[in-house]
Amino acid sequence: MLDINKIRLDFPILKQKVYGKPLVYFDNGATTQKPQCVIDAIVKYYTEENSNIHRGVHFLSQTATVAHENARESVREFINAAHAHEIIFTRGTTESINLVASSFGKKFIQKGDEVLISAMEHHSNIVPWQLICEEKEAVLKVIPFHKNGELDIAAFENLISERTKIIAVTHVSNALGTINPVKEIIKTAHAKDIPVLIDGAQGIAHTSVDVQDLDCDFYCFSAHKLYAPMGIGVLYGKEKWLNAMPPYQGGGEMIQTVTFEKTTYNELPFKFEAGTPSVGDVLGLAAALEYIISIGMDNIAAYENDLLEYASSELLKIEGIQIIGTAKHKAAVLSFLIDNIHPYDAGTIIDRFGVAVRTGHHCAQPVMDILGIPGTIRASFAFYNTKEEIDVLISAVKKVKEMFA
Repeated sequence: MLDINKIRLDFPILKQKVYGKPLVYFDNGATTQKPQCVIDAIVKYYTEENSNIHRGVHFLSQTATVAHENARESVREFINAAHAHEIIFTRGTTESINLVASSFGKKFIQKGDEVLISAMEHHSNIVPWQLICEEKEAVLKVIPFHKNGELDIAAFENLISERTKIIAVTHVSNALGTINPVKEIIKTAHAKDIPVLIDGAQGIAHTSVDVQDLDCDFYCFSAHKLYAPMGIGVLYGKEKWLNAMPPYQGGGEMIQTVTFEKTTYNELPFKFEAGTPSVGDVLGLAAALEYIISIGMDNIAAYENDLLEYASSELLKIEGIQIIGTAKHKAAVLSFLIDNIHPYDAGTIIDRFGVAVRTGHHCAQPVMDILGIPGTIRASFAFYNTKEEIDVLISAVKKVKEMFA
């Protein structure tokens, strides 16, 4: 059992009030709040260690370099990658996917080839593939999902062809909460020698991720959805693919030698890390991972699932509530509608109760178009949330119904 009251003390922002009411933060799918240890790690870097890394021989540069590379090792351990040089630091999930789409696409995708994604993807796992397909005159194919929010696996298998060059799917849907059977998808793809990219933006915070067990070829996630700073993310890629792919950006750090006649590129991971990295944010990520490990990802997942079940049950007691996304396996993401009330209108009223929820299409417009709805109200939970906070949300929803009656 988690000591939630003790955990909540670690997050200073949770102490504040909104409109005179205690903050109830249910927008964790957009970004999570930061524990004091993460804030302290960032402050410590800028007050005691601030220096550019890898290229300096002086004390501060060497200290910061060691800390930065130790953080890379922390990420490797957290997702159980085989090698630290398979961990590429990016600005977030979006840049990680863009890196693979651009670099892998330039090398391996040709005219008439196919890229396979799902209909429940975040725009960040749609648009980069559209761009490379347009550039290469390739075809983007889409795996449908059932009305309950589960992928149509039979359709997926039928969509694979000899022209399929890569499959890119989300681990956990940010709009529906669905936990996709990514291990099964990867196994099916690998039987046909097709690499798989997993968008782990939501998955990394709600499930234990072992990239070797999954056997994925790429796994992408953002630090800020994992209780760490914004502006930093991770691309895990199997060594064989990263070695085969051309650089994504050119500049400092990613080079071995530069002449006006020819440039040779650095070894992994630096080949894909052009320019000065966000060292302080990387150290904040390392602190967040240490904090999460101290609590236990399995403990976090079990507690969040309990919150999800409670919130779902309480919401469904209210007449006119429709939960959007009822897959058998879900993470702590709860999307719903209240009668025919527009999500934005409902969210505005809920906000006055001090409850932060997200409204709209959640950067997943195709999902909403398929379901024929304008968007949803999304409450996404973290391990610092409580059932008492869910009760506040329920009261707010009842008030919405009352005001629109």
